[in-house]
Amino acid sequence: MDIDEIKRSFIKEIGEVSTLPALYEVKSRYIGRKGKVNALFKDLKELSPEQRREKGKLLNELKGWIEEKIREKEKEIRETEALRKELEGRIDFTLPGRRIKIGNIHPLNIVLKEIIDIFSSMGFSLEEGPEVELDYYNFEALNIPKDHPARDMHDTFYITEGTLLRTHTSPVQVRVMKKKKPPLRIISAGKVYRRDSDPTHSPMFHQVEGLLVDEDVKLADLKGVLSEFANRIFGGRRRTRFRPSYFPFTEPSLEVDVECVRCGGKGCSVCKGTGWLEILGAGMVHPEVFKAVGYDSGKYVGFAFGLGVERITMLKYGIDDLRLFFENDLRFLRQF
Repeated sequence: MDIDEIKRSFIKEIGEVSTLPALYEVKSRYIGRKGKVNALFKDLKELSPEQRREKGKLLNELKGWIEEKIREKEKEIRETEALRKELEGRIDFTLPGRRIKIGNIHPLNIVLKEIIDIFSSMGFSLEEGPEVELDYYNFEALNIPKDHPARDMHDTFYITEGTLLRTHTSPVQVRVMKKKKPPLRIISAGKVYRRDSDPTHSPMFHQVEGLLVDEDVKLADLKGVLSEFANRIFGGRRRTRFRPSYFPFTEPSLEVDVECVRCGGKGCSVCKGTGWLEILGAGMVHPEVFKAVGYDSGKYVGFAFGLGVERITMLKYGIDDLRLFFENDLRFLRQF
């Protein structure tokens, strides 16, 4: 074993010791009477006088270096032992360590990401907009003027007469249409706000809304997109049902149901015996909305849809009280 090998071996061994007896064993193996360094000294007699002087100098330096490292390690171990004895009366070293709590992704974020991924795979791009919105973008540009009875559907948090906390993410669609020309295929996702609070409603909740605009868009395209979404978000082949409804910014308007995720359409307490669960609203974009953004409604056609992330999450995981999402109870969150 040459000098470099002894150094590498010594560094490895001294780094693993934590007690004085173990340290003294290492010392004995390297610079003791029968140690590795003394063995090299014995080999000097086989060298020429000149080689002996040169090699002897290197071995003396090695021995001094090892002695210095052992002194440093001895000091370190003694200081650690002294600290341990000082703390022994105050700290129980036999107690198990405290477990580090690892967080979980919130169920709403899990489902929101899944929804975005599904529509992204269909070619929809994600757009964002402000949560503090102008009345014009939130209502008027969506065919809901100030005296329109549909405003009663949106119990709004007003900041000033012309500004409010957005009641849906549809204003993002208006802003995008004002900046971009068709064809468009976008979704908008985020927080929205309404004056409502009970086991199935919250003053703040999350929506994802979609918009597709092109020259040849049919209601059948909308039904195909939403049927595929229902299959992928709830798993398997899910039957969907489209019912006539009313929204001021779409015409015709639809409510979309999916067969009950609990009973498979047979009827249970979750679907109230109907076999169906309402999951979202949709429809063909109203010509007045296109007029507000400067699109030619004679040339372009589009469809839009909107869904509540909380509702989809409740149905997907069988949660019956929306307030659980916002109570930060770790027992609830750890399930996800």
